[in-house]
Amino acid sequence: MGEWVHSQIITHRAYGGVVPDIASREHLSNFPPLLERMCAVIGNRRVDSVAVTCGPGLAGCLALGVAMAKSLALAWNTNLVGVNHLRGHAFSPWISLHGECPGEFAGRFEALLPHLGLIVSGGNTLLFRIERDWSFSIIAGSVDDAAGEALDKGAKLLGLGYPGGPAIEELAAGGNPSAFDFPRAFMRSREMKFSFSGLKTSLRYRLEAMSDKSLREALPDICASYQTAVIEALVCKTRQALVAAPYASLGLSGGVANNRQLRDAFLGLAKRGDLPAFIARAEHTLDNAGMIAFAAYIDPQGILPAKQWELTFDPAMALT
Repeated sequence: MGEWVHSQIITHRAYGGVVPDIASREHLSNFPPLLERMCAVIGNRRVDSVAVTCGPGLAGCLALGVAMAKSLALAWNTNLVGVNHLRGHAFSPWISLHGECPGEFAGRFEALLPHLGLIVSGGNTLLFRIERDWSFSIIAGSVDDAAGEALDKGAKLLGLGYPGGPAIEELAAGGNPSAFDFPRAFMRSREMKFSFSGLKTSLRYRLEAMSDKSLREALPDICASYQTAVIEALVCKTRQALVAAPYASLGLSGGVANNRQLRDAFLGLAKRGDLPAFIARAEHTLDNAGMIAFAAYIDPQGILPAKQWELTFDPAMALT
């Protein structure tokens, strides 16, 4: 029926990243106009349920969201459900498929299971499997920083601003990805882990050894090499997972899924494995209510039904 998003990127850009207190205030001030727009569209139609993210995420933002969802569910005398934020990302690549055939979605989706998916965002890097019974299992995660965080903080070190991923990608387009040898953690290991803290440290030491002039001249090459190190680490573990077990489809979601080099690499993996690939649309890669509503609608195992006064949030919720 409709989707409305208020982006906070411009607000946080001046600080080089998300400031939790400011994010909470933005939620509080921008929810009413978004709600007003939604009510104008739905009119007198009955709302069957209210879905809300209950974790993981910033505690202040989650608390505001849950409080607002409780209020709406009470006012409308309808059901209230909590949805794991990461399950929203996990199912976001399937929104387009559902739009094509709502009545046939369950059957078509089950034919694409087991599914291997990768969530890559500023706060999470997770490789997961969806079984034929729609249950989830985590295959690999980061032992320290997320891939998106590594790109954002790398861009900050380079003086490129926030959000850093798109800024690095833009400069990387004119650079040589082999010019600098940045580390890729666990590449030669069978351990299913990601790590990006060493990559950031390597960049910092590299920059400390360069003059301002040499940095300006080498900036495209540095960006291309740094971005490639992140993407190769992601692709390596995804490839290992594909070799270790059979899958019927491959998926990519989260903010970093907008990176063209990563998308092309995933499409290449899918083609070599003769698998259909599903990548979230741009509007569903960053945090958005649409993916939460979709997950609540199609995935009864992933929601947390609750009475209006019982639903709480847990910032440390795991995908399972």
